[in-house]
Amino acid sequence: MGDSNKDSCSFLSEKSAKIFVAGHRGLVGSAIVRKLLSLGFTNLLLRTHAELDLTRQSDVESFFAAEKPSYVIVAAAKVGGIHANNTYPAEFIAINLQIQTNVIDSAFRYGVKKLLFLGSSCIYPKFAPQPIPENALLTGPLEPTNEWYAIAKIAGIKMCQAYQIQYKFNAISGMPTNLYGPNDNFHPENSHVLPALMRRFHEAKVNGAKEVVVWGTGSPLREFLHVDDLADAVVFMMDEYDGLEHLNVGSGKEVSIKELAELVKEVVGFEGELVWDSSKPDGTPRKLMDSSKLAGLGWRAKIELRDGLADTYKWYLENVKQCW
Repeated sequence: MGDSNKDSCSFLSEKSAKIFVAGHRGLVGSAIVRKLLSLGFTNLLLRTHAELDLTRQSDVESFFAAEKPSYVIVAAAKVGGIHANNTYPAEFIAINLQIQTNVIDSAFRYGVKKLLFLGSSCIYPKFAPQPIPENALLTGPLEPTNEWYAIAKIAGIKMCQAYQIQYKFNAISGMPTNLYGPNDNFHPENSHVLPALMRRFHEAKVNGAKEVVVWGTGSPLREFLHVDDLADAVVFMMDEYDGLEHLNVGSGKEVSIKELAELVKEVVGFEGELVWDSSKPDGTPRKLMDSSKLAGLGWRAKIELRDGLADTYKWYLENVKQCW
């Protein structure tokens, strides 16, 4: 699957190959590390930001020259919500461009067999068709609140394609939908909708609150993918896909924000009322990715939303401090 320059030796058969997972402590990177370890990979290269600053070209080149990894998975990025994107646009574009440019270029120069670059569904135009196909990229204006991050990620996709075209470097890209799971950000001010709901319902339960107020009408439709499913897809793409085009990675299942809130409420065990503040904005009415290309290659998400929420809440209880 993919093009004809695929190595005869598959990724899954090389359990002792050196694999550099950039961003291994984040939501995505930590899930990829768990998956690789569970499959018996024994030679993971992991560096904290303090050990290796990916924004510094000379440091990245020195790392690749010394370690010479066979495979690279780029899960490192500066990420944040609307407030952070609006407040620090220069950081979002500069840091992400620096990280991906340094890693992709050094991977090519130091003989990496294959690289996978991970982006985000925010690369697509604000008014993209629904479900969003891969070819919607660059067909219209971006969502203004995260365009700096999106432009950096689009540049990463195009850089992988350019290095494939000019140098025959096996660099592929995957664009996941909204992710959740262990190691998510549950901070009260800058977390995404799912962890924010989980935290609020948990605190309401602990404090004996009678109700939780949620913004909007609850009608927008969203798609969520457990980060362990993404990690499974990453391994699948490393083993099976060598194509030029980026691939969407989603669950293919939509849920309204109201249904999501009810599910989180049930998983957390909050017994009070949900109150919808319809004076607050709903955001985009629908956001679903078309992941049929990846499905056509043989990969589908396996974790049901309720099971994934229960797993995430268990992690939250065990790992998140209840004070900030």
